[in-house]
Amino acid sequence: MSGSDKTMNKKPLLELEHISMKFGGLMAINDLSFNAYEGEITALIGPNGAGKTTVFNCITGFYKPTMGMIRLNHDDGKVFQLEQMPDFKITAHAKVARTFQNIRLFSGLTVLENLLVAQHNRLMKASGFTILGLMGIGGYKKEASEAIERARFWLEKADLIDRADDPAGDLPYGAQRRLEIARAMCTGPKLLCLDEPAAGLNPKESLALNELLRSIRKDTGTSILLIEHDMSVVMEISDHVVVLEYGQKISDGTPDHVKNDPKVIAAYLGVDDEEEAAKIAGGNA
Repeated sequence: MSGSDKTMNKKPLLELEHISMKFGGLMAINDLSFNAYEGEITALIGPNGAGKTTVFNCITGFYKPTMGMIRLNHDDGKVFQLEQMPDFKITAHAKVARTFQNIRLFSGLTVLENLLVAQHNRLMKASGFTILGLMGIGGYKKEASEAIERARFWLEKADLIDRADDPAGDLPYGAQRRLEIARAMCTGPKLLCLDEPAAGLNPKESLALNELLRSIRKDTGTSILLIEHDMSVVMEISDHVVVLEYGQKISDGTPDHVKNDPKVIAAYLGVDDEEEAAKIAGGNA
């Protein structure tokens, strides 16, 4: 059963409809449509240059697609047309959080402070944007206490609570990756977009990452959309996989469906003949 069959009766959280992105004469994404569902982990995979990061940039407002629509449906009935929104409103109002291929922590701040920075907008709103709020008049004091508790909650989840007062730049690479995810979760996202979170991780670090992502899905219901080259991570934790090649979707379904799809095997192994790829799939089944 394909992922689309499995989820056909569910309402999607994220809907991409006929998205195209053109840079000059280069068509980076060509008529792409897929859905991501609430409470699921959806992996976006494909060979280098397939257009995966461009898709992320369109979803999070860094790029405006040349054509097509991107909808985010909240469970309270609100619908956000992401292709029409600036990036900061996608984060603040549509509740989409993102990490990048390159780690972007505040290395000179402590681990805890990095998670408090992520809650800056909430804290400033509680202060009334005045010095009176910062002095403890109004709701700022309560919000500040809750922000610290929220940060500590996610440090516990990421197995980083013992490093809370250490500079973020002193953490091992894998721990920095988990800190980025914890920081993103402090914003309370409906959709968490992770760009190659397992890149550069050793097997032990990959296992810790998998545990964190499963915990996010199970305990918060937050939907996750990830780009990943590590197929062991993709096949281990994903509910749904979308495969791109040269900016076009070539497969869409469950991990089992995708890994046995001749088109996917041909794309990854460089096999030109899909009949030959089908033989390989048959051998892997």
